Amino acid sequence: MNGRASAERAVLRLARPYLGRLVGAGLLAAATEFAGLALMATATWLLMSAAGQPPLDRLTVAIVAVRALAISRGVFRYSERLAGHDAVLRMITDVRARVFATLAAGRGAATQRSGDALSRLVSDVEAVQDLLLRVLVPGAAAALVGVLAVGGAALISVPAAGVLTVGLLTAGVALPLLATRLTRRSADQVAPLRGALAVDAIDLTHGAADLAAFGATGTALAAARGRAEQLARLERRLAAAGFAVDAVGVLLAGLTAGAVVLVALRAGVGGVLVGVLAVGTLAAVEIALALVAAARQRTLLGAGLTRVAALLTAPEATGVPPAATGPGPGDAAPALAEGSHQVRLAGVTVRYRADAAPALDRLDLDLPAGRRVAVVGPSGAGKSTLTAVVTGTVVPERGRITLDGVDLADRPAEQLPRAVGGLLAEAYVFHATVRENLLLGRPGATDDELTAATRAAGLLDWVRDQPHGWDTVVGEEGGQLSGGQRQRLALARAVLAAPGVLVLDEPTEGLDPAAADAVLASVLAATPAGHSVLLISHRLSGLADFDEIVVLDAGRVVQRGRHADLAAAPGWYREQWLRQEAAERGYLALAP
Repeated sequence: MNGRASAERAVLRLARPYLGRLVGAGLLAAATEFAGLALMATATWLLMSAAGQPPLDRLTVAIVAVRALAISRGVFRYSERLAGHDAVLRMITDVRARVFATLAAGRGAATQRSGDALSRLVSDVEAVQDLLLRVLVPGAAAALVGVLAVGGAALISVPAAGVLTVGLLTAGVALPLLATRLTRRSADQVAPLRGALAVDAIDLTHGAADLAAFGATGTALAAARGRAEQLARLERRLAAAGFAVDAVGVLLAGLTAGAVVLVALRAGVGGVLVGVLAVGTLAAVEIALALVAAARQRTLLGAGLTRVAALLTAPEATGVPPAATGPGPGDAAPALAEGSHQVRLAGVTVRYRADAAPALDRLDLDLPAGRRVAVVGPSGAGKSTLTAVVTGTVVPERGRITLDGVDLADRPAEQLPRAVGGLLAEAYVFHATVRENLLLGRPGATDDELTAATRAAGLLDWVRDQPHGWDTVVGEEGGQLSGGQRQRLALARAVLAAPGVLVLDEPTEGLDPAAADAVLASVLAATPAGHSVLLISHRLSGLADFDEIVVLDAGRVVQRGRHADLAAAPGWYREQWLRQEAAERGYLALAP
């Protein structure tokens, strides 16, 4: 319960800027319900009084009141919907932006699966909307109208008002607690199951070919079917519990109305007012039963709100924080300007598990402005971990990494991509146009800048050949592109972004040797003067002009130097260079 309450508090903190709008929506909801209650009571008085055929002037005020209440109820309801949705949609925009930023940065638990991320971004964020519109606003309105109903009943008969109070407390407190108790266990399993089903759906559609190739389609379908059946059982159980509580609520309304009538008659209340009390009681209890629906909805939203709150409160980075060697508490790191930057790693060690060998072991690397460094080595040597450390997504266990002399951890996360970034492993291509994918690197870039970036990546001719040019839609995850075209598009985006330290993780992956050499040379030529380059590559061709080549193996530096020196000295680099040279000569000889 504490976790649920803390999740609600974390979400509701975002509602503070819109508190005035939400309070207005709550008051309008209360006015709507009170208008409905007053309409029922007034119409009952009018009908019962009219049965005695009194002079028409005695009924005129009631007739006008019935019309006014009927019209105002619709106006209040429309205004409440308008005000409530306006406030909530503004808040949801902020929530989705924060959740997306957390997912994009790879922070938060269990955010690696795209189906689960989609569930959090859509279904779970909608839980925030429902918390306000279906729980807080109607709940507050029902409580306020209940108090007014008791006050109105007390004007007719104090004992009847006491009975009504008991009925309203039962309907508004006891039944919601019962509904919560009956639905909590099942409701807590619904949101994770829906997230798992979203993962299953994406795995079965996007991974259909792989599943078929390994003969695992039946197993995957059976697992998804099992989760779907479990979700259906939970939802049937929730529906049955809801039906039972609603039935008790209807019975309670009738019993309360009967008890009010008996008490009022014993107190000597007149016949017309007894009818008003009876009908008003039914209406008031029905309004109070909205708290049952609100409690049930709140229980159903608990797991989704917890998942959203986990993202809203996710730390800026994961891992063990480095020793405090940067600015002291209260000192602000200087703002990062565009242009050249210097990155330095000193004794950096990264270990993903306490009992595992380090992915990087006491690594030293200096990348001053304008310097070009290539990092090579066998698979699993720690090259990708190095890019994660440099870009700030992995915090080292020991050692220090600085950007312009300031610890990287002390830099605001939103400033880092403009200073250190580029083409990282598995760069994402969105289901959008070529232009929109490129502008993610530099919003507001001109057509000339787009042209220069795509020319450097070797993609410009393809863009010009497309009927829609820059407005060509590339499909989900770049599905309308070949592997090489998708890589070039991501590379062009990195070139367009032009960070001070350009990180390129296997930028020519999927290209043939000749194209790979041409693209790498073109990208290096397009890099602004004074900007540094950190290249991660399994190919050794094209590294002759780099200022330093670092050879990693098992997280340690085993060789470093320039290409000519490493190619002449015994070791891993020379062996790979000779092997790749022979393989590529054979490839070129066989090429048409």
